[in-house]
Amino acid sequence: MTYSFALIGYPITHSMSPWIHEQFLRRAQLDGSYRLEEITPEQNFSERISELRANELDGFNVTVPYKEKIIEFVDELDEQAKKIGAVNTVVAENGKWIGYNTDEIGYVRALESDYPEIKRKKNTPILLLGAGGAAKGIYNGLKRAGYTNVTIANRTTERAKQIITANDFVITLAEAERELAQFSIIIQTTSVGMRPHDTDTIISLKNIMKEAIVSDIVYQPLKTKFLQEAEKRGAAIHFGHTMLLYQAQYAFELWTNKQPPMEHLADQLRQELEG
Repeated sequence: MTYSFALIGYPITHSMSPWIHEQFLRRAQLDGSYRLEEITPEQNFSERISELRANELDGFNVTVPYKEKIIEFVDELDEQAKKIGAVNTVVAENGKWIGYNTDEIGYVRALESDYPEIKRKKNTPILLLGAGGAAKGIYNGLKRAGYTNVTIANRTTERAKQIITANDFVITLAEAERELAQFSIIIQTTSVGMRPHDTDTIISLKNIMKEAIVSDIVYQPLKTKFLQEAEKRGAAIHFGHTMLLYQAQYAFELWTNKQPPMEHLADQLRQELEG
C-alpha cells in the first residue's frame, strides 16, 4: 500500500510536517508521500476541500486558520476534538472523514518522554500560562493522563474558567508571578515570545523554584526568552518542537495503525529547525 497524506492551512510553505512524516514513513517501513496543500484566504475553501476528497487522501493535517472551519466538512468527530472544538488531523476511513485533535496527547507524550519521572507524580502542581486553544488542548490532555493539580493563569480569568473542571484553579498572570514557587511544572501555551517578538516573555520567572520544569510550546526560536530565563534560574527546560513531533506521531498512528520509533528524532528536528 502507498499512503497519501497532506497538510492544509495558511501560510504553510515553511512547515516541518513533510519532513517529519517522511521520517515516520521511512522508520515504519511504509511507502507514501506527504504534501502541502496551502489554501489562501482568497480561495474558495469549500471547493478546495472538495478537490481533496476527490484526491482520495488517506488522511491530512489541519493547521491555522482552518482547525475550526474544517469541522463542518468532516463526517464524524472524535470526542476529544468535539470537546476542544478544533480538528488538526483528519482520517479517511471507509469513505468517511473523521476529525481528531492530536495536540493534547502529543503534548503530554512529549513532556513525559523528556521527563518520565513526572508520570509517577500525578498530583504535582502544574501551571498553564494562557487560556487559548492550545491551553485548552493541553489542559484536557493532562487531565486525560491523570494529572490532578492544574492551575490556569490568564490576563483575564473568565476565559480560563471556561476550560477548567472541578478541583482545579484559575489565577491572574500577576498572581502567577507572585506564587510561582508553588508550581513544579510551568507550561507557556501562548504565542508570546515567537519571532519576530522573541524578546517578549509572558511573565517574570524570578520567583521560580529551582527544581521546576519549564515548558514553552513556541519553537521559533527554539530556546525562547522564557526558556532562557528559566535555564538561568536553574530550572529544567522543555522545548516546543517536541510537541510538534509527538502530535504528528499520534496523527501518523491514526492513519497507519503503526507507531514509528522516535529515537534521536527530536534532536534531528532541532537541527533542521536551526538550519
